[in-house]
Amino acid sequence: MLKELAEYRVGVDNVIFSVDAQLNRLFVLLFQRENTPYQGYWSLPGTLVRKDESLEGAAQRILSEKITVNNPYLEQLYTFSGAEKKNSKGQIFTYLSISYFALLRYENAQLVNKPFGTATWYNLKDLPELAFEHRKILDYGYQRLRNKLEYSPIAFDVLPELFTLNDLYQLYCTILGENFSDYSNFRSRLLKMGFLNDTGSKIYRGIGRPAKLYRFDAEAFAPLKDHPLVFI
Repeated sequence: MLKELAEYRVGVDNVIFSVDAQLNRLFVLLFQRENTPYQGYWSLPGTLVRKDESLEGAAQRILSEKITVNNPYLEQLYTFSGAEKKNSKGQIFTYLSISYFALLRYENAQLVNKPFGTATWYNLKDLPELAFEHRKILDYGYQRLRNKLEYSPIAFDVLPELFTLNDLYQLYCTILGENFSDYSNFRSRLLKMGFLNDTGSKIYRGIGRPAKLYRFDAEAFAPLKDHPLVFI
């Protein structure tokens, strides 16, 4: 005798990080729920996948509904399963969450004002209690973000085209913590790797010597993409 098949719904939950390297802050976008369950709790922006919609399409849709930003970094994170929910008719189903994480610059991200719900940037150091398994998803996304910094050029997706070494260092400090590496060691390792091009231009910021401006060279980085950078 065949057992009854489980009924599933597939949804997408986005962990959207923004980096404010100037003030050394890392934010995540949270959305306050208006309906049960977890009414009034904060959660990650999410949605059920629509008919004939791809998973990435659903993730991009949620991102565009909450934020106005150009070319954010977006990557599939993990599949979380097992949570039981009820639909509007009271029927119980199992919710499969396909999570994505995005990374963008705080100053370039503008929240989209909607007549429903409240979306807010929360500092990762001061998070409220989250609905469902969203704290677990967020923690997983944060760990993935930290790991990505070691072996991928993800940092250059949120930096301007031209940047100083201190700009890059501050971004790493914001995400990994201020004690991840001293600046001198960070600087010498980066320059030895050969994927930063000195543009010959400099920028003045207050008192002190002008800082050199660099540009990321994706072609020079390609041979290093499978090797940890290990700045720590």
